[in-house]
Amino acid sequence: MQPDDFPAGSVWLVGAGPGDPELLTRKAERLIATADIVFFDALVGPAVLDLIPPGTERVGVGKRSGRHSKDQGTIDALIVAAALSGRRVVRLKGGDPSIFGRSTEEIDACRAAGIAVRICPGITAASAAAASGLASLTLRGLARRLTLVTAHARAGEPLDLDWPALAASDSTLAVYMGRAAAGEVAGELMKAGLAPDTPVMVAVNVSLPGERLIRGRLDALAFLVEAISDGDPALLLIGQAMGVAAPRTGDRIAALQPLVL
Repeated sequence: MQPDDFPAGSVWLVGAGPGDPELLTRKAERLIATADIVFFDALVGPAVLDLIPPGTERVGVGKRSGRHSKDQGTIDALIVAAALSGRRVVRLKGGDPSIFGRSTEEIDACRAAGIAVRICPGITAASAAAASGLASLTLRGLARRLTLVTAHARAGEPLDLDWPALAASDSTLAVYMGRAAAGEVAGELMKAGLAPDTPVMVAVNVSLPGERLIRGRLDALAFLVEAISDGDPALLLIGQAMGVAAPRTGDRIAALQPLVL
């Protein structure tokens, strides 16, 4: 690392990982400690926020499904204004900034204003969930592909996804923000030909003290998420690779009865 990689008036988009501060990169921790101001999302873990020095200004710009404290345009403007005032700006994002993190909009806004901007990657929730569940996202002979999608859609609108492509039996599918749409996801995948007994793992509050891993099968997916509250971030992992690893002690194994979807 060069000592001048974070000059005054520049911006770093920093991946905060899934929540456990020990999963931060060393670069991310250093950038957080060096910043003059940190704009952070709602999904950034509390222990990660504790790493922000007491004298550093912190601004919550939290966005969670259905509850946006600030729209993207406002966030872009705040970042640009802070950098133009000569401050070192960290935009702290849950997971990895480049995976469903709206990083392109913020990069474009900085570039349009002539502001230097860079990305520090972070561990995404799918990787952290697989690690917690002692599972591999790819597996020779069973999972040759890994597909990441988001289940976030406007209220009342169906998910506009290529279900036949997502239903490939030799793939692991990671569905971010998937709790509310779990029943629709399962139904569409089965309509597209994915077997009802395909293993699934629902990961809740990945890497945090309240983490839960709920295992079952695709035709019970709507049932598996019933106990998850609206405020708990949940990731759906679907595919044969999820059925290979033995559950850890304390994992919840759900009843595997099929549901009518």
